[in-house]
Amino acid sequence: MDTTPLIGEPLALDLINTRPLGTDLLATTEQLADWLARQSERYPELALDRPASADLSAVHEVRDHITAALDALLRGTPPPADALRALTAAQSAAPATRRLHWDGTTVVATPQRDAPPAARLSAVLAEAAADLLTDPALAKLKRCEADDCVLLFLPAHPKRRWCSPDRCGNRVRVARYYRKHKE
Repeated sequence: MDTTPLIGEPLALDLINTRPLGTDLLATTEQLADWLARQSERYPELALDRPASADLSAVHEVRDHITAALDALLRGTPPPADALRALTAAQSAAPATRRLHWDGTTVVATPQRDAPPAARLSAVLAEAAADLLTDPALAKLKRCEADDCVLLFLPAHPKRRWCSPDRCGNRVRVARYYRKHKE
């Protein structure tokens, strides 16, 4: 199994997909640093040079709450109220203020959070969760159809069946070909 975290889905899905079947791809601060670096191109607020164990714990806590909310929605039940309260609290702990400055040609608004790194990370991730949980596209949320995969995705195409065509899609197609030609 490939242990490189998939990225490219909405940030909240990328976060919960760091826990594929039987493993945690954010088990260490080094793994968190790598994941944050991969995400920082799309989400500059996530840039953090050297995450500490407090940052890792904060990310795990937010990930657990997002997972609880999405699992409930996939089952057709309301998300746990405590998960929603915790995500709201994480956002409130480090609200973003848009700092205005002149870049030489125009006024630029840059979100800035005055809080410790763990609170900033939690706030950004919790806001991503709020964006996802309130997005009408969430009704299309799917779990990968590969037998040994638990990753979630929002399909851009209605026939998409796997989290990644290169990972699970290819494995399923190869197994199907093997079974067909073995018989």
